[in-house]
Amino acid sequence: MGLFIWQAIILISIGLWIYCLIDILKNKFAQNDKIIWILVVILIPFIGSLLYLFIGKNKKLKSN
Repeated sequence: MGLFIWQAIILISIGLWIYCLIDILKNKFAQNDKIIWILVVILIPFIGSLLYLFIGKNKKLKSN
């Protein structure tokens, strides 16, 4: 049972990581923010993904 829980946590974190990278690449950011968020998410995978979801999604430029 413990192994199943760890596998589920790992799969969820990988899915979150991929979702964040795709979302960063699809959207526009001011100046060099896109590069910074990509580096944060790649270099600090789980924490960087959470930071992007709570902080970075609000920094996207609005398209009219």
